[in-house]
Order: sequence, then C-alpha cells, then structure tokens
Amino acid sequence: MKETEFYAYHIVTRKRMRVGQTITFDQTQKNTLYRFFFERDHLNGKGEDLFQIFSNHYTEKGLILEKENADLAINYMGQTIRAVREVIAEMVRLQEYPEYPSRLSCLYAAKSYEDALKWKQLFDSYHRDVLQIVKLKVLGTSFEGDATLLPKEDGVPFSKKIEQAREYWNGNGSNQLSELLLNGKIEVVEIMDNFLA
Repeated sequence: MKETEFYAYHIVTRKRMRVGQTITFDQTQKNTLYRFFFERDHLNGKGEDLFQIFSNHYTEKGLILEKENADLAINYMGQTIRAVREVIAEMVRLQEYPEYPSRLSCLYAAKSYEDALKWKQLFDSYHRDVLQIVKLKVLGTSFEGDATLLPKEDGVPFSKKIEQAREYWNGNGSNQLSELLLNGKIEVVEIMDNFLA
C-alpha cells in the first residue's frame, strides 16, 4: 500500500494526548489491544491460574468456586474468546491481505468526527472512560473496516470465524461501525473534546 497523507479522529481512553504529540506505528510496534489480550495474567490471590483453580476446587459435588475464582474464570474466558478473534483476524490478514495494517500493531481511529462520536457512545455503554477525541494528521497507510463484521464472540467452529474474518477484511461497503487501522507517522493536530475533567 502506498503511504498517503490524510486526517482521522481518535478516541483517547488511557492517557491524555496533546497537540503536536507524534506516534509512529509500524508492523513491529504492538498496541494496547495486543498487550491487553496477549500479555495479561489471570491469577487469583493465591497465584493460581484458571486450570489450577479448576483442578484444586473440583469435589465430588462438582466444581465449587468462590466469587474471586468465579470472576477470574469469567474474565479469563471473555478475554480468551476475544484473543481468539484477534488471532484469527490476524491469520487471515497475513495470508490474504498482508499489505493492510495489523489490528495488533496500529492506532485505531475513525474516518470522521461523527464516527468517533459513535465509538464514544459505544465505549460509554460499556462504562469505558473516554478522555478525549483528537484530530490526527497521518502520513501512512490505513484500512477501513466494519467492526460489526469481526468474528463473533461465540462458540461457532473456527472455520466459521475464519469466514467472518474474511468478511471483515473484504469489507461490505456499509460500514455500520467503521474503524480505521492506522500505520505510519501520526500527529495530534487538534483536541476536539475533553471529557472527565
């Protein structure tokens, strides 16, 4: 893909950004999505992982879990199914669309301010704090996908999830929940909104 210069909008959720701040993303830099799904431990207060909990807490009456362990199991399963989604999406990208930015090594953005507001509304519905919406100047590559086409977080066979990933990378033109994956040199040029002051 050829690098071009364009503008995009980013939802800031972790650390406030400032005008003039630059970020460079290439295929080797991992983003927060990668770190969240692939570098996070799930241990209880005793240092046990889910498999140790299951083997240590199984009795003749079945599996008996205290709240801490049940919460850990639910969080682990939720994170794992989303990590599976990302691995499948990355596998399809590498095989069929290697020129597109990786979902695990990009900055997520929106094509328009209106699309950024849709993402803010979605984040708000999940009680995820949004600190800012910023306007970006990008010199790089991008992929516009519809997040509703990503592999679903359900129990369907992996073959179905692979087909869903292909649909995502092919795009359908409607982009119900449009997301831009950005690579290249990215500069914050304007703070559109500040929230949670």
